[in-house]
Amino acid sequence: AVSRSRGTPSIPRRSSRRRSVAIAYDPGQGDGVEPQRPRWEPRDWQEQLENIREMRRNRDAPVDAMGVDKCYDTSAPPQVMRYQVLLSLMLSSQTKDQVTWAAMRRLRQRGLSVDSVLQMDDGTLGQLIYPVGFWRNKVKYIKQTTAILKQKYGGDIPSTVEELVQLPGVGPKMAHLAMNIAWDSVSGIAVDTHVHRICNRLKWVKKETKYPEETRAALEDWLPRDLWREINWLLVGFGQQTCLPVNPRCSQCLNQGICPAAKRH
Repeated sequence: AVSRSRGTPSIPRRSSRRRSVAIAYDPGQGDGVEPQRPRWEPRDWQEQLENIREMRRNRDAPVDAMGVDKCYDTSAPPQVMRYQVLLSLMLSSQTKDQVTWAAMRRLRQRGLSVDSVLQMDDGTLGQLIYPVGFWRNKVKYIKQTTAILKQKYGGDIPSTVEELVQLPGVGPKMAHLAMNIAWDSVSGIAVDTHVHRICNRLKWVKKETKYPEETRAALEDWLPRDLWREINWLLVGFGQQTCLPVNPRCSQCLNQGICPAAKRH
């Protein structure tokens, strides 16, 4: 055994290491293919998402019963339905779902359409939408936007985000929700205060974001597009029931063990 091993020529270690380096660092050598960089995604996000889906399984948050998609008249002509969706979105800013829903019900009892709002005086409109947040400003925005819809769009609402955000009182979150609910088109993720807060708590953004639009861009950068439609609805309800702005109910949350912001007792 000794003589056989002596007679075997030894392979220099150095050349062996050189070959392994070439294999490790030059996988595309000679084929012109750049090695693909792994895409950033948050840690544990799939498990966190599944847990939120489980917590939202009963669909019993205010958004489920009185959200914008529950505020319009489903028996109205499509054009009127779309206008009602946009109006409910405008009312919903800085306003609880219950208050928006009640205001929309009062408006619908008067026959809510582009023409009926244009014929209504500001005082009556104010009485009907009160106490939604910033109701005086909203009276002005609703009148201005409704006049534009009548003049420029034949009483319908625009079918692009770019045109929607040009309307007085309509922001990006409303525009993306309008595209989803009114036009059945996923143009982007609608980020409100709930979605903004939860994405930062779960570290679903690479670095902390200050504004909802920053959060939207950060979220759309990695979240698979087939999840964009449900994420607003899921996180809004989760934010209303569990991941509250103040004193979140971490002890009741299935993500307590894998949430960077969880209060663990």
